[in-house]
Amino acid sequence: MTSPLILGPMLRHVGETTATIWVETEGAATVRVRAGGRSWQARTFAVHDHHYALVELDGLEPGAVLPYEVDVDGGRAWPEGDSEYPASVVATWEPGRRLRLAYGSCRTSVPHDLEGNLTHGVDAMRAFALALAEGYAGRPDLMMFLGDQVYADITSDEMQEFIRNKRDIDEEPGEELKDYEEYAHLYRLAWSDPANRWLLSTVPTAMIFDDHDVRDDWNASHDWKQKMEATSWWHGRIVAGLGSYWVYQHLGNLTPEERADDELWQRIAGHDGDDELDLTDEVDAFADRSDREPTSVRWSYTRDFDDIRLVVVDSRAARELDPDARGLLDAEELEWFDAQLRGGFRHVLIATSLPYLLPMGLHNVEAWDEAISQGAWGRRPARVGEVLRQAVDLEHWGAWQDTFQKVARMVRELAAGERGPAPQNVLFLAGDVHYSYLAQVDRDDVPGARILQAVCSPIRNPLPRVMRWFSVVMSYGAATPIGRLAARSAKVPDAPFRWRTVKGPWFANNLAMLLDAPDELRLTWHTGVVEDGDQDHPHLEQVADVRVPADPRARVTSG
Repeated sequence: MTSPLILGPMLRHVGETTATIWVETEGAATVRVRAGGRSWQARTFAVHDHHYALVELDGLEPGAVLPYEVDVDGGRAWPEGDSEYPASVVATWEPGRRLRLAYGSCRTSVPHDLEGNLTHGVDAMRAFALALAEGYAGRPDLMMFLGDQVYADITSDEMQEFIRNKRDIDEEPGEELKDYEEYAHLYRLAWSDPANRWLLSTVPTAMIFDDHDVRDDWNASHDWKQKMEATSWWHGRIVAGLGSYWVYQHLGNLTPEERADDELWQRIAGHDGDDELDLTDEVDAFADRSDREPTSVRWSYTRDFDDIRLVVVDSRAARELDPDARGLLDAEELEWFDAQLRGGFRHVLIATSLPYLLPMGLHNVEAWDEAISQGAWGRRPARVGEVLRQAVDLEHWGAWQDTFQKVARMVRELAAGERGPAPQNVLFLAGDVHYSYLAQVDRDDVPGARILQAVCSPIRNPLPRVMRWFSVVMSYGAATPIGRLAARSAKVPDAPFRWRTVKGPWFANNLAMLLDAPDELRLTWHTGVVEDGDQDHPHLEQVADVRVPADPRARVTSG
């Protein structure tokens, strides 16, 4: 019998007394969640002939662990009758509990067979799901996905087959995604593997996009956007990309209070008819406005776990592309970010898809490229700089020096206790670069809190070996002295502090874990390993273990 669920249930935002469960269904329906002797229900809403429900659970007890079931139109749809996985649970936050956070970025959706594992490596998220199902200690309180959960521009054979059955794949945009229907199928490929589907049903998730959710180098520059807008297909892509992101990712990021302020959600919550609400036109209009007027929506958000603050920053859609006022964050977004960086927390975590602290050599190369692209060496070198920016992805924080410097000032003030009592650590969490590492700002430059960055990338999309060599050279080799000289030649201001890689890099597919232990932050990176040719059941193997002592003056060590 065919399940009425296409995707989900996905456990999204969970608080002390509330939880959010998202599903996609085969058709219009009433979705009911049952747990702890109670039930909550929601009617589906439609977008481009796809059907979704977001069920809000309330009145829960802090620290509760409740197995739950999902009914669709009165029949049980989850768990499936032949499931080999444990019961899905809602685990509410309990004040005083030590935070356990999983995170990573960059995950392609290809089969988990021998061919898929040879070309894309073992899916670290799936290996973790299997380990958790088998009793691996420590279910995370939150799993944070830092971008590129779907690749709209680099599609798999399965996705291309779907496209061919729908339109002429030889016409623009070819093998890339064109519309909402194709995005919906891409999410289905990403989230329907049974092990990953179970994981997403039992661990709360938070998400933010990066470029491949829309297209490589999304909003790299004004020149890049002009080229895209001159195509026949870009408008359809960005409307579909942002609209589907709101449905599949953003809506579940929101707290009940934040959802109550969301105009689209107000339409859903206020619909009192028995018929299904069709939001297609509203979602398309919202996505179009979000692209044309980035300040009309905020994709960033903040979560507090007792005395730990997590700030999730949109480093893609909130950019200011005007060549005379370039900013990785526009003025309104920067002001919002500034307001979130306050003292009084033991740890402040800043989650951003793009690493803030690139290896120094690469940071300087990107700063130099921005300067010459802006005309530091004249018009002709500016054109060369723009070509380089788009060709080799020179568009991280270092390539937006005005924003980089302003954020550095904010972080220094936070670390020094100028924004309230200083935390023990200010820790950037990032992805994107397809290798993992830990960086630390030199203590002599910034006294007070320790400033770190822990990168985890990719979950499943490893660099080819030749590109790994290139990345090491660009990041840690010749680029370091060359980048410094180049940046100075273009009169780039010196960075306000120095930093260095203290652990890594690691190039395996990884999922990272952060544990707030009593006397330290513990950071571990984990990969999936196939043994004896059993592609279906990779086991989880630890790649690195780093201990960050509570005392900011103590050294970071390996476990």
